[in-house]
Amino acid sequence: MPQYDFRSPRLHVTGALKPGAEITLEKSQAHYLRNVLRLKTGDGVLAFNGKDGEWQATLGDGKRPVLILEKQTRPQTEPQDLHYLFAPLKHERLDYMVQKAVEMGVSRLQPVLTRHTQVKRVNVERIRANAIEAAEQCGVLSVPEIGEPVTFARALASRKADRLLLFCDETADVKDPVAVLAGAREAPSAMLPLTMASAGRSAQPLALLIGPEGGFAEEERAALLKLTNVMRLSLGPRILRADTAAVAALALIQAVLGDWR
Repeated sequence: MPQYDFRSPRLHVTGALKPGAEITLEKSQAHYLRNVLRLKTGDGVLAFNGKDGEWQATLGDGKRPVLILEKQTRPQTEPQDLHYLFAPLKHERLDYMVQKAVEMGVSRLQPVLTRHTQVKRVNVERIRANAIEAAEQCGVLSVPEIGEPVTFARALASRKADRLLLFCDETADVKDPVAVLAGAREAPSAMLPLTMASAGRSAQPLALLIGPEGGFAEEERAALLKLTNVMRLSLGPRILRADTAAVAALALIQAVLGDWR
């Protein structure tokens, strides 16, 4: 079998995955396979649960179809320890941002309510559904954790100091984001455990924070700059929408500090 099967449909399921196991499908999943994709009994499906890798399965028969597991096609891999903290956006733009963050390899999605955040009510279940759909479509083996919305102050207070926090700031003194990230990769860190330091800076837990459409308030920026193990990134001479900034910043982080290297 090729390294990745691009043609078979993929489903995120619950329950342990092992040879011969039968996974009962949710009503929406059964409808999708039977009525949208027009699959028949015996057709192949790929299944994953975020813990046991990816498995080849066949569609069973019955009023409530099941997936019958056959063999593992890919072993489970550990996601990069990369958290994405963001001020919530409206509807379709939030959906897009969540999907792209999953594709870019984040391990946790954390909504943060800042002073200028326009959206105060966050549908966590909608975020989770979009994250699962993105993982299914793009071959991702792990679905990110989804945090309940927290205030900006709570987000900073709960942060662990060994997690390098990168936040996008149009007022950053250093305008070259690659240079900033390269400095983070090369600089020694007394806060890193020995095993992590010996493996290289890229092994350090990472977090990216992107503010709302109105930008960070001055007191929020000041609070960030008082923290240890924090760096700010400029994303060039143009002002980017928050969802565009997410993709740009995550691409930079993965290329310089992350698993693209």
